[in-house]
Amino acid sequence: MQRDHDAHSFRTAILPVGFLLAILVYGLVVRPLWLDQQALPLEVVFLLASAFAVTQLRMLGHTWQQIQESIVQRMGRGVPGFFVLFAIGMLIGSWIVSGTIPMLVHWGVQVLDPQWFYLLAFLVPVVFSTLTGTSWGSAGTVGVVIMGIAISIDADVAVTAGAVIGGAYFGDKMSPLSDTTNMAALGADVDLFEHIRSMMWTTIPSALFAATVYTIVGFVDTPIGSGATADSMAFLAALERLFVFHPVLLLPPVVVLIGSIRRMPTIPVLGTAILLAAVLAILVQPFSVISVCQSLTTGFTVDMAPTAGDLPDAVVSLVERGGLYSMREAIFCAFLVFFFIGILDRINAMPIVVGRLFGFAYTQSATVLAALSSAALTNALTANQYATSFIIGDAFKQRFDDLLIPRRVLSRSIEDTGTMIESLVPWHPTALFMVATLGVPVVDYWNWQLLTLGNLVIAPILAVTGIGCAYGTRKALAAANDSKA
Repeated sequence: MQRDHDAHSFRTAILPVGFLLAILVYGLVVRPLWLDQQALPLEVVFLLASAFAVTQLRMLGHTWQQIQESIVQRMGRGVPGFFVLFAIGMLIGSWIVSGTIPMLVHWGVQVLDPQWFYLLAFLVPVVFSTLTGTSWGSAGTVGVVIMGIAISIDADVAVTAGAVIGGAYFGDKMSPLSDTTNMAALGADVDLFEHIRSMMWTTIPSALFAATVYTIVGFVDTPIGSGATADSMAFLAALERLFVFHPVLLLPPVVVLIGSIRRMPTIPVLGTAILLAAVLAILVQPFSVISVCQSLTTGFTVDMAPTAGDLPDAVVSLVERGGLYSMREAIFCAFLVFFFIGILDRINAMPIVVGRLFGFAYTQSATVLAALSSAALTNALTANQYATSFIIGDAFKQRFDDLLIPRRVLSRSIEDTGTMIESLVPWHPTALFMVATLGVPVVDYWNWQLLTLGNLVIAPILAVTGIGCAYGTRKALAAANDSKA
């Protein structure tokens, strides 16, 4: 009888999950790759999945009031994450208008040197992406400048592209400003800074490995020529026209760094950094109070600068970003995902499906390996890290809790293979963007995207060895199982 009940529960749970997967594959993979049609918006995908799930539950006898209560409970647990997303948009806008991000990019481009070129081609995007939280923005701005320098000094463009993309993805993974970083923490229901500290176990060793190899390559095969190209000089000159640079502009990043190290609450730390940057923008930069307010809400625009003039496209792409409304896509998407998952909570769908599909993963290390492989597969199939974060997060949270694996390991696993694999999957929008922006095919740069390659090796090793995972002890696990029994 129990077996029949379990089978019925699984069939009930798998229907809405399977429908979502089918819509994701059709809308995000089949349409753009095989039918040559525009991909379905992720919001539409989750609206359709939610409609299917509601219809199924109503047919099973659940009232709308019961379903709505389940959705509201799920939304309530996600509210702190929404606060962070709101703050991130304003933080980026404030760091642009204050001149903090432009100043650090300006410094980074100037330190490029032929013998250290490949290392700096990695480190400059690391700094930029960490301060902006965007891999695409990093590659499309400083990445384009670095590729221009590579061509001018006869450097290997495949090595350079791999270094640029790896550096861009360092910040996309580690920056508190990154939407994917916030989504992974939100999907696993983990504090943002706790999530970032957990990722250091895999990302820092991978970055050190990449930096070492790029240094060796630079000394063994040093590019010949000067890095002072016309494009890079125009890039730097344009930034100097727009902003006043002063070391005091480093204070906002320092506030965030200290807050992360001291494990202070996320929202107050980000709020302090926003306020400080806004004050610096008024005191240091030639912008009005209204311009600062607009940067916080709708984002910075070059029209705010009285001395803008004609600017290179790379500079415009760099500075015209940020603002509260810039996060609307991430917020709307997160809202609809929580809406869908809240419906599934009514029938406990995700834990049931995971328990059946990953029943073989009865150990802590096997469960983490299952999460790693599932995140990679989901992002490769859906080409969307937002969906991956919530699908994998909700699928594995209960299993991680049952096996006494900290959820920060789950959020880290979502990014270790989900976020990091994007630039290596030829059909993924990220890979297509990188190829179009940097002019180097995936087949040429993939083996030089050393940050991801290192990460894909280190993450499973830590899962098996338990290093950096803080697994609960066997005694504690047995006690937990006894209490449930």
